[in-house]
Parts: sequence; C-alpha cells; structure tokens
Amino acid sequence: MTSAPPVTDPPPVPLPASADVVVIGGGVIGASIAFHLAEADAGRVLLLERDLPASGSSGKPLGGVRAQFSDPLNIRLGQRSLAAWRDFARRPGADVGLDPVGYLFLLGSETERDTFARGVEIQNAHGVPSRLITPRAAQDLCPYLDPTTLVAAAFSPTDGYATPKAAVNGYLRAARRLGVTVRTRCPVTALDVTDDGHLQAVRTPHGTVRTRTVICCAGAWSGQVAALAGVALPVTPLRRQIAFTGPLRPRPPRIPFTLDYASTLYFHNDGADGLLLGLSDPAQPPGFDREFSREWLAPFRAAAARRAPELATAPITGGWAGLYEMTPDRNALIGEAPHPGRFLYATGFSGHGFLQAPAVGEIVRDLYLRREPFLDVGPLAATRFEGRPAARPEAHII
Repeated sequence: MTSAPPVTDPPPVPLPASADVVVIGGGVIGASIAFHLAEADAGRVLLLERDLPASGSSGKPLGGVRAQFSDPLNIRLGQRSLAAWRDFARRPGADVGLDPVGYLFLLGSETERDTFARGVEIQNAHGVPSRLITPRAAQDLCPYLDPTTLVAAAFSPTDGYATPKAAVNGYLRAARRLGVTVRTRCPVTALDVTDDGHLQAVRTPHGTVRTRTVICCAGAWSGQVAALAGVALPVTPLRRQIAFTGPLRPRPPRIPFTLDYASTLYFHNDGADGLLLGLSDPAQPPGFDREFSREWLAPFRAAAARRAPELATAPITGGWAGLYEMTPDRNALIGEAPHPGRFLYATGFSGHGFLQAPAVGEIVRDLYLRREPFLDVGPLAATRFEGRPAARPEAHII
C-alpha cells in the first residue's frame, strides 16, 4: 500500500463535440461507472477529470473493503463489491493487491458490544460471516492489543484491504479499451441547462461538449459541480490523515484491519514491513486542505496508549492527507436529480467510496439505462435531506 503505481496520465486527447453521457470525476467511483457503462455498450462515454485520476479522495484512502455495517443497504453494497474485488483480476483485469485479513472492531463498553451484536445479527442474516469475539481472541488476531481494556470485539474474516490507485488504473484501462474517452486536467466550468430543464452541454477550459446526461462523481468537489446545474448535493470536504511507521524490526505480524470504535484509532500492515496508522481527528475543520500535518498524532498516540500501547511510541516516517466527502448522515448520495433531467450522481461516501465502488458502478449504469438495479438505492437519494433530519442509520462508521 505504500508504493502503489502511479495512475496513468495519457497524452491529452481532443474533446469530442458530443457524448451520450459525461462522467465528471476520475476517482474510483467515476472509473467504475465509466467501465460499467462501456461494458454495457451504453453509448459514447466521456470521463472528465479536473486533475489526474485518483488525485482526490481515491488517491490516499485506506483501501479498506468490508461488509461489516449495521444498515442492510450498506451491507449489500459491501458484499456485492467484495465479490467484485475478489474477481478483479479477471474483470476488468488488474491486480489490486487484495488482502483478506479481516476487519476487527474493538469494543470498549457494553453499549458498544450491544450495538455490534445487533449488527452481527443483521450481517449474518445477509450471509456475512462476522462474529463477536472475546478480548483474548482479539489479541490473538492482533498482538498489539491490551485485552484488559476491551469488553469484546467484532471480526469478519472476509473483509480486508486493497490498493485504490491500482483499482482506478484497472478500471480506466479497461474503459479505454471499450471506447471510453478519458480527458485529464480538464475541469468542468459550466453546465448548460435549457429553459425546459434539460441538460444541453458541459463546458470546460478546453472546449464544450454537447450532452443530455451528466453523472457527477466528483468526490469532495461534487457540491460545486452539482451547483452548476442548480442541484443541491450536501457534500462537505474533510481532511483525513494517515501515517506510516516505515519498516519495523522485528517485522510486524500479519494483523486484521483493526479499528477502535470509540476513538476511531485504526491500523494495519502497510505491505512493506511496517504499519499504516490513522485516526479520524474530531478537531479537524471542514475544508480542502490536503497537506499532511503531524498535529493529529497527539490524539492518535493517546488512543493507542489505551488500546495498543506499543503503537503509542511507534516511529513515524511520513504520511498522507486526503479528503473525505462527508454527508450529514455519513451515508452516500446515489440517484438522479428531479431537475434538470438526466443529472445523475454518486458521491458523499464519507470514507466508504472505495469499498462500495464496484457495486455503485453497476447501480449507476442501470439507473442511466433505466433498468432496475440489483439494489433499491432510493433511500440514498439526496432529497432525503430536504426539510427533515438525516434519516439513514449507520452505526459502523469510523
């Protein structure tokens, strides 16, 4: 995970005069959607990326893939995507470094245990092999833990992590082979909408493309893109940071993707004899800042001292900063705007975009083709926030 190959930036290609559908955003969601559209022979597909593919939220996430959620909708998105990640070498054809080490949630109170017990029941009913385990069993899986601080843990052996940039590369290579035009360093500056509410064109600094359909998957910038069409997408950018220990001696044991539910501390192997360390800093203000700062290491070390004391003094050789695309209830926005017609969106994943990307690509393809998707994502429409509090529940969020 520390040395993922760079995402290919091919020479600029001329913008077509028109396209059947324009996908805005070259992260893993946009790449997945473009691939699934092309595979379905959905017409002339153009993908526009403001910078380089995977330069935003997809460039520096943790790469976690899981089906351990409390909401059946998220469970099914995770399950469908896990199956696709396992099959990625065949379709679309790339090695994403999938490592099924499992996800281990650390639970420090009876309330947390009860929350996850309910989640395990729902997950098991949907075929997810998760289970509650004892603190000692959690330490057996992850020797860094102090079991005396835990009440229980939740573990699912089929979860794990993969390499997001490799996934973006794989999807885009396959999409290009199938005829998708990918244009990088090409921000969208305007969306033309007719008086009767139809999309007419996408404007960029490099030219205008006529189209009747836009799919917005611009990550943390989705709210700005949607506003060009008069659509409200409640997406807030929020910096998240991770750090690396560098190679450790002795070499770390192979451990699950381990997360402390109360503090949001998390860590796993980095693929280079070290560990990846992270924490969702509650003091982080919203914004587009993507500079790595060591300030968040103080709350990380405090949380580690409680749950995994050895990591509280672990060396730090460097780190990453990237953007989460947050929504008010921290669930995704997937659907089609009521106005203008044929403005579709898939964004606001709040840290879960990579793990859900394969399933979302399928779903948005079917929405575009006016086919019934494998899963009803109506509850994820952006209109759920209109005039009422956020309604989608999800307890298993870090």
